[in-house]
This record gives sequence, structure tokens and C-alpha cells, in this order.
Amino acid sequence: MDVRDLAGEAVAGVLARPVRSALTTLGTVLGITTLVVTLGVAATAGNQIVGHFDELVATAVTVEVPRPTTGPPLVEWDAVERLTRLRGVESAAAVADADEGADLAVRSNDLVDPTTVTTRTLTVLAATTGLPEAARGRMTQGRFYDAGHVERGDRVAVIGDEAARMLGVARLDRAPAIFIGKHAYTVIGILGELRREKNLSTAVIVPPAAGRQFGLRDVTRVLVNTSLGATGLIARQAPAALSPGNGDLLRVISPPDPVRARDGAQDDVDALFLILGLVSLVVGAVGIANVTLVTVMERVPEIGLRRALGAARRHVAAQFLLESTLIGLTGGVIGASLGVVAVVAVSAVQQWTPLLDARLAVAAPVAGALVGLLAGLYPALRAARMEPVDALR
Repeated sequence: MDVRDLAGEAVAGVLARPVRSALTTLGTVLGITTLVVTLGVAATAGNQIVGHFDELVATAVTVEVPRPTTGPPLVEWDAVERLTRLRGVESAAAVADADEGADLAVRSNDLVDPTTVTTRTLTVLAATTGLPEAARGRMTQGRFYDAGHVERGDRVAVIGDEAARMLGVARLDRAPAIFIGKHAYTVIGILGELRREKNLSTAVIVPPAAGRQFGLRDVTRVLVNTSLGATGLIARQAPAALSPGNGDLLRVISPPDPVRARDGAQDDVDALFLILGLVSLVVGAVGIANVTLVTVMERVPEIGLRRALGAARRHVAAQFLLESTLIGLTGGVIGASLGVVAVVAVSAVQQWTPLLDARLAVAAPVAGALVGLLAGLYPALRAARMEPVDALR
């Protein structure tokens, strides 16, 4: 049998029952569409994660310093100066946090009025002068204390914008004071618009010398901002710069690799939806096999006549295999088209940039054809095994 004749017979066999062929194709369409949408949305979402892995997150490094039980502190307050000399460090600040649950009573005046709430329990911490830059914030009012305040041991404080609201400090032109316990501190600035360390908005920040009377003697954290791409290098060098000889005792928290975050998200999405796509493909393959087998049983007289006229077993098998392959190929083409459209539509709704491998769109119809070919193997072999006499009878 000529190849063109075989193809013509296969197409005629598929089109002879268009409704049945369309319903049979639907299973493959759903399976291929699910696979294309799965891989396309996973790749697009993974790329979006990298896009949202912005400079703020990708350049933030935190060094946690344990409190020593005996001996000198692991990190001195002036160690930040050595850290800022490292190539790639844009800003850094050392912070001394109070123990958990050790927040102090802070009030904005020295009068105790039982009819109103004038005392707030706020976090008090000590920090070096580079804290606003390290916390990615700005002074909404006033200014941060400088090296002169630190060296003189001035009783000055900077409060977060939320702390200012709770204490009723709205303006600084009259040098308002707040009372931390029994000690008065002049508020010289309000820190706000924090992009990092947002908990500072409800804190009271004092110079290191002033913080000693509240138990804030030792550095507990160092906040570091690096140039883009320098976090890995700084994460390795920071402990040695801050505490030579004891760097292994410090804990460095650096941002994860954005590529790993993307791959992890893509793997999670793939693991969920690929199963659905494969199940749909199996259902489509079973449908093709079932309909092809029914078609073989309905066309027994035709098979007998072809065999009687000289058609070999391979010709009969090839015809039914080609029919099932055409059904699978049609489902693959339609499924790939619908999948690409769905990926673009989802990306447009989410305002994402669609990312889809062109090889996937080409491989999807091939996968559909392969599913149809495998599904038609048993019906085609059964049709080829029929004897002409039994088929005609």
C-alpha cells in the first residue's frame, strides 16, 4: 500500500465519525494543555520570583553575636569601622538589643497622671551612628546622633515614628525629653520610613555609652548592606573583620540564592501539576485505545474485505495505528495552542512577563502523537490478527 493511500484511508477513517473523534481527542487536549500550562506557569513564576528578589533583600546581611558568659565581648563597638573598609560594604551598624522581655517603661513627661496613660513599654536599644543607613530608613524629623554625642556621652535619644506617636512627640523644635525609667533623654530625631528592621519604628535608640546603664553593653547584632552581588563575599569576610580569632562564634544570616528560590518554587509547582497532566494524558490514552478498539470491532467486515483483496497484516495494523496517531497529534496541537494562550493570559492578568520554552510548544504535539501511537497498539494488533474468512463471516 502506498503511503499516500494509507494516509488518505486513515484520515477518512477519522473523519467518518467526527463527533466520536472529537470527544476522543478531548482527553489528549486536556492532558497536553495541562502539561504546557504547568511548565509555562512554573517557569514564569520562577522568573518572577527572581524579579521580585529585589536589591533590598539581596544586599542585606545580618551578623548575630552571642553574649559571652565570661571575658571581653566578642565584638567591640568600633569593630564596625573595620567592617566598612571591606570592598562591597555600603553601610553597617552595630546594635545592642535588650534581653527578651526586658522592655523599659518610657514616658514623655515626669508627671504621673492617674487619669491618662502616659507611660509606654518600649524597646530600648543602643546602636552606632550608621543605623539609619543600615536600616534603610531616614530621619523624618531632626537628626541622628553623631560621633560627638557618643564621645561626650550626651543623654540624647532617637525614637521611631510609631514610638513618637505613642509618646505624643510631634515636634522637636522645643527639644522635648523622654524619661526612660528615672533618666531623662533629649529627643533629637525621629526615625521613619524603614525598609529594613521595621521593629525600630517602636523603639528608643540611644548611644552605646548611654545604653550601658540599661544593660546594653555588648553588641548583639551587626546590620550590613552590601553592593549587589557582594553578599556571599561579605558573609564570609564579616566574622573575621568583626572578631578576629573568634569569627567562627558569630552567626551570619545572608539572603538565599535567587536562582535556588526560583528553582525551588518551580519544582514545587511542577511536582503538583505534572501529576495532573500525566493523569489527564493517561485518561486520554485510555480513551483513544477504547474508541480505536470499538472502531476495529465495527469495521470487521471492512478488515476482512481488505485482507481478502490482498492487504497484509502490517497494512491493517498501520492503518489503525495511523488513525490513533492522528487523533493524538490533533489533540497535541490543540492542547499546545490552548496551553500557550493560557500561559500568556495568566501572565497578562498577573502583570508578569510570560516565559515559555519554544521547544515545549514543538514537543507537545509530538507527545500527543506518541500517546496516540501507544494507545492504538493493542487495537491495531487485534485488527491485524483477524483472519479474512472469520472477518467476512
